[in-house]
Amino acid sequence: MKNLPRTISVTGTGTAEAAPDLLTLSIGVDCHRQDVAAAYGDAARLSGEIAAALRHFGVGAADISTTGLNVRADLVWQEGHGQTVTGYIASSILQVRLRDFGRSAEAIAAAVEAGGNDVRLNGLERGFADPAGVQARAREAAWKDALATGQHYAALSGTVLGKVVSLAQQSSSIPIPLVKMERAVAADSLTVEAGESSVSAHLDVVWELRSPD
Repeated sequence: MKNLPRTISVTGTGTAEAAPDLLTLSIGVDCHRQDVAAAYGDAARLSGEIAAALRHFGVGAADISTTGLNVRADLVWQEGHGQTVTGYIASSILQVRLRDFGRSAEAIAAAVEAGGNDVRLNGLERGFADPAGVQARAREAAWKDALATGQHYAALSGTVLGKVVSLAQQSSSIPIPLVKMERAVAADSLTVEAGESSVSAHLDVVWELRSPD
């Protein structure tokens, strides 16, 4: 019976950091009105005014999209009457990409002002308009980590690494902090700092083990 080749399986992890050049902002509008038409109409109007305010700061139409639209009855429970409709709530969500960090705080403040008391800032994510470069550096770091670990174990076992039998990349991740903001915070005092974001990569590599020459 032919002997199966000896192998070693290693997982390598690598990260790369870079200053983000893209902010993704989620802006919600919640209009509570007495009838459906008023709720829906106000939500549509405010969403349009928010988009117009953002375009004033150079945000293009391609960077503003509606990702959610919902109209529902506002129900409360009343003893002896069951559920009672007290009004209607129309909600919409705008997903906005801000590419100018220098004016991002002003743009957010303008959006909040346009939406008034019906606006909600759901979160802010930092990212990369073109993540290919930083992802490549993360993969290179993951490969070096896997190679160093594999060589270490091979040396401990009195062998050396041979050819690569298999290589698989696990899903990469971009751990970007999510900034929660509420309408109660004065928008004109909000400062958005670019900072740095990290991209991680994970590789599973299997090498053949062979005897030293």
